[in-house]
This record gives sequence, C-alpha cells and structure tokens, in this order.
Amino acid sequence: MNAPATADQSARTAREVFGWDALLPGQAEAIDAVVSGRDTLVVFPTGAGKSAVYQIAGCELGGVTVVVSPLLALQRDQIDSIDAAPDAPAAVALNSRTGARARRAAWAAIESGDPVYVFLAPEQLANPEVFGRLQRSDVRLFVIDEAHCVSAWGFDFRPEYARIGDAVEALGHPPVLALTATASSPVRDDIVASLGMRDPHLEVRGMDRPEIRLAVRRHEHDADKRRAVLDDVGDADGPTLLYVATRKETDAYAAELADRGLRSAAYHGGMAQKKRDDVHSAWRGGELDVVVATSAFGMGVDKADVRLVVHADVTESLDSYAQEIGRAARDGEPARAVLHYRTEDFSLRSFFAGGHSARSDIAGVWDVLRRADAPMRAKEIAEESGRSTRAIGRVLTQLVASGLAVSGPEGILADTDATAGDAVAAVRERDAAEERIRASRIEIMRGYAETVRCRRRALLEYFGVAAEERCGRCDRCDAAPTEAEPAAVTAIDPDAETVRVDSVVEHDEWGTGTVMAVEADRLTVFFPDHGYKVLARAAFDRGILELGDAA
Repeated sequence: MNAPATADQSARTAREVFGWDALLPGQAEAIDAVVSGRDTLVVFPTGAGKSAVYQIAGCELGGVTVVVSPLLALQRDQIDSIDAAPDAPAAVALNSRTGARARRAAWAAIESGDPVYVFLAPEQLANPEVFGRLQRSDVRLFVIDEAHCVSAWGFDFRPEYARIGDAVEALGHPPVLALTATASSPVRDDIVASLGMRDPHLEVRGMDRPEIRLAVRRHEHDADKRRAVLDDVGDADGPTLLYVATRKETDAYAAELADRGLRSAAYHGGMAQKKRDDVHSAWRGGELDVVVATSAFGMGVDKADVRLVVHADVTESLDSYAQEIGRAARDGEPARAVLHYRTEDFSLRSFFAGGHSARSDIAGVWDVLRRADAPMRAKEIAEESGRSTRAIGRVLTQLVASGLAVSGPEGILADTDATAGDAVAAVRERDAAEERIRASRIEIMRGYAETVRCRRRALLEYFGVAAEERCGRCDRCDAAPTEAEPAAVTAIDPDAETVRVDSVVEHDEWGTGTVMAVEADRLTVFFPDHGYKVLARAAFDRGILELGDAA
C-alpha cells in the first residue's frame, strides 16, 4: 500500500490528476482516513462530492479500487466522469451489459498491476468466476456507493447488498468506504454493522441545505391537491422534478403538464432501459422542463440547476424525502421543495409499505438449505427450490438475520436443524419487526408534514444534526408563531441528567433506543425492533424511560 496521503497530497492529486481547483468541506478528511487504512462512512448530500473521495483515495492507494454501485446508468456516469480527467487511472465496468470484448479489456486492466477503478453491481460479487478473479487481484479499496441500500432500516434496502460484508472479508478486508447522501443515526449504525466496518471514521457534512426553501401544503380533496401540484410546477422558474407514488401517475401528470405547454417526460422503474436512458439524457441536456417520476429516478443523475422539487405524494420516510429534495440547488443557487399531501395519504402509504415473505418461499428455501452439506449461493438455492433469485433474496436475508443460517464468502448454510415451521415463524417475526419500522417511519414523515416547529430543524434533528430554533427559510418560519407552538429547547433534564439528540435511553418494554429529536415535552426515539416512538417527558417521571449508560 502506498504511503498515507496528506491533505496537501490530496489537494495536489485533485488539481493535477482530476483538474479540480480545491476540495470541498469534508473531502480531505475522508480521503486522509481512507488512505491511512481506516474504514470510513461518508454522509454527504447530493452534489457534495462523494465520488471524489474514492477517486482521489484510489489514485493515492494504487491497485484496484472496487466500486459497488446499484444502477448501470449510475456506473456509466461515474466512469464518464473519470474518463473526462485525462490523467486519472482507468475505469472499467463488469455488469450484465458488458460485452465479451469489453469484459476482456476490463480484466486486462484489472490484472495489469496499474491503478484501476472497477464498477460492478452487487450481484456480480455472487458470481464465482468474477469474485475469484477479484480475490487474486490487488484490491486496495472497497467502495459501496448508495450505502443506505445495505441497511434493513434504510429507505431503499436491497437484499443483494446484505452480503457485501462477506465479500469484503473474503478479499482480506481492504479499507472500506461507504457513501450515501442520507442516513439517520440508526441507519448509519446498521451500515457499519452490516459491512463489518472496523473502528470507522465518520464524516457527516452538509445535511443543512439552506438554499432550498421548504414548504408543505395540506389539502382536503385529491382534485384540489392535483390542481395545486400542476400550478406549482407550471410556475417553476427552472428545471423541475415532480415525484409521484405510482407509475400510472407519472404518465398522467406528464400528459397534463405537456398540455400546459411544458416539455415533460415520465420516468419509472418499469420502463424499458433505452427509454429510461433517453429521459436521463434529455434531462441532463436541458431538453426537458420537468421529469415526473417515481422514486426510481434521480440516483446518481448529475444536474446542478434544478430549481424546484415537488412531491405530489408523501414519501415512506424522511430519509427518502431528504434524498429526493437534495437533488435541487446543486449549484448553490436558491431552490424550493414543496410537499403536497392529504391526511389519507399516510394511510395509503402505510398500506403499500406492508408485506411479508410467502410461507411457501420460506419453507422451500429452508428445505434446500437444511439438506445442503456445503454453503450454497443464492442462484443455486433459487434453482433447486424452483424460485427466482429475486423472490428468495429477502428470505435468505431474514434467515441469516434471525440466526438460523450463516452467510460467508462461499454462500449460505443452515446453522440449525430447525423445522420448516420454525423457519417460517422466525422469518415472519423479522418481517413483522420490519413492518413496524416502516410504519413508524411513515409516522415520522407525518410529524414533519404536520409540525408547527421550524421545518428545517425537524428535518435536521432526524439526522442527528443540531439546528437553530428558526431557519428563516421554511413556511413555518414565515408564518407568525402561535400560542399553540411549543417553546423550542435543545435538551430535557430529568434528574439533572441531560438528554440530547443521539443519547441512548432504556425503555422498560422496547429496550435500548437512540434519541432522534428533542422537544419541550417529548422525545422521538428509535428502537431497533420497534421503530420510531414519540414519548412524553412524563415517561421519565413514571420510570418507564431511563437514560442509558452510553449517553
């Protein structure tokens, strides 16, 4: 491994190799930690330069930098960014769309001994041939982009991410760099645990985006909400993203906006890849006024001048909301984020957030694992059980999480002789816990929508970031305070012990929790198996809640 970089070395690499005049806040600190050999978790908002951390660190470390990235379009954009710097190391992709010739060239670059960035989807790590060759290569840095996908408590959990930690260990645990634009404290903890990160350096920067004015509008009737959404988008003074909940609504809103003379396009995960690529290209090229999209749009899409992000429906969590509005104002100029909702929308979101693994899938997978005398990979389990890899991914994750199976570099193996009924019960228990988490996240989203406090403060405290009582850049701060508005405080002081954001507390029923927000008369606490709970201060007085030892 190369000698550790200094801040001056990193700045010189940024300038001479990549053509950047200066590093942004937090980048140098993260790069220094990575090159010094520390696992590092970076939480920077969209546009704050997360990719630069691994690009510079990989250049300083030499050898192979593996970058796990969930979307092919995102991989392509990142490779294009590196290729645009003529003195940067080579960047190659190994994914389902890599042709035979390009694959041979990629492996030649990987095995040449020269510095190289290798982009691949998490599914490629489960390919024995791909992973075997990576094990024989000089991997010096392992990067997980969009790392919130690792966390079962995150808003975009993906089962294929759950076994990345095993791959890291099988590669000898090179320095691990996890990158995400948004992660609350429980999600950060889960990322660290899931990836097996060792004494990680945490770099959380820029969660406050004062250039984005926050507003929420409540409606009684759907028709009123729809008109207001269309009017908001029609009055935008620049490129606009309109997020909706369903694929059907992307087409409907896009057609209505086109009728108003706007250059609009729909986007959702069910579209053909070429059509999605065309929308991305038109959006980046300034050929569209508005993209109407589900949550599938935006990850990795680099457009600096978005002036407005409108949500026609509530999101499933504040994590996803912060991620989506963070796509505005990447150029630092003023922008707006407006959420439209009806009270009924939260019930609908709760309904669609539910779900559990099918009993037959659990029993079928467990039967295969219990009969196996060696670890099996997900593809093998899927084939032997007669199910798709996608259908069993969640089941495998839950079996490992419940302790019935163990996951390692060679695959997954049953760790007990439990019956199929036991496996079904264990997975269903995990599913129920996750449903409670999802439901509680929606309630936190409701709290943001209905808060009478400063909206920015409510958002920042959820991510464990201290905030001023009033930001002056949201609709709540614009409105005159009312008698109903509680006095804002930064701490509660039961029995002379201070409780703050990120304090650890103990509840007599729900166990250990982490304080996410503090108000004059209540706390919002995250409990790993029960989700987010809003607790009155009186819980201390009644002995239901106590300050934990780790506070």
